Amino acid sequence: MRILVIRNNSNPKAIDASALLSAYLSSQGIDWVCVDAGSLESSSGRESVRRTCGTSFDLAVALGGDGTMLRTAHLLAPGDVPILGVNFGNLGFLSNASEDGVIAPVAAALAGEAAVEHRANLRIDVVCEGCVDPWADEPTGAADAAADADGADDEAGPQEFFALNELALTRGANGRIIDIELGISGSHVMDARGDGLVVSTATGSTAYALSAGGPLVAPGFQGLVVVPVAPHSLCSRAIVTAAGDVVEIGLDEDGVYRKATLFVDGEMLSFDRLVRRVYVRKGDRPTRLLRVGGKTFYDRASEVFF
Repeated sequence: MRILVIRNNSNPKAIDASALLSAYLSSQGIDWVCVDAGSLESSSGRESVRRTCGTSFDLAVALGGDGTMLRTAHLLAPGDVPILGVNFGNLGFLSNASEDGVIAPVAAALAGEAAVEHRANLRIDVVCEGCVDPWADEPTGAADAAADADGADDEAGPQEFFALNELALTRGANGRIIDIELGISGSHVMDARGDGLVVSTATGSTAYALSAGGPLVAPGFQGLVVVPVAPHSLCSRAIVTAAGDVVEIGLDEDGVYRKATLFVDGEMLSFDRLVRRVYVRKGDRPTRLLRVGGKTFYDRASEVFF
């Protein structure tokens, strides 16, 4: 058996807990690897950890808050390693409580006594100007000609990203509001102007989507939640989709209201060209979170939000 321990090194309680856990795992003859959560903040950092430690683990233990849980999920995606979180942060909605220490929940997980939650995640495909859009009937716009002129690789396809909580598309550094065309599974839903849009999983419904006015959604739900952010409208509403739906986001073609910034689970994405379209759907393989104790989602929601 091999266990991955992700520790928030800026949290003294998490450091103390990892020391206790390492002693316990060693006493049980279990192989373990400890990684600083801070090294997982970027795709290059995660790739470095994968090269060093591999991704073949029987269990991942995240010691910290929800941020540590998200970084652990990104590191292991799209694998099938179960993640046990023990909360030493503030909210810790994804993690288990730490009142009983770290050994008890880990021992329960190793004994097969933890409940498994299969959480839907997101597959996000971003199409930039001059790149091929496999889902569109037409090329990606006027930048195609410019790309041909400067010798850029206009045969490049969409860039793919993973998220457990959400994709947030927000206005860029110039501070302008942005125009968004929203479609779902081929149907045009609305043209919206505002600060942006959040597309979340049920897991992410308790994060940014909630702050933007979205609903709380039970973690077993497999669809998506689409929430406009500060819309310049009196009739804009959140939308809850079916599990198989694809959320399609287009940005204003003339460039005046389209300089948007994209974040996946709080991590900013960087592109060489302007983003033209974004496609968001449920990932092919769920993220497995382990839950120890008898509290339900509604128990935790009542304690945290009400």
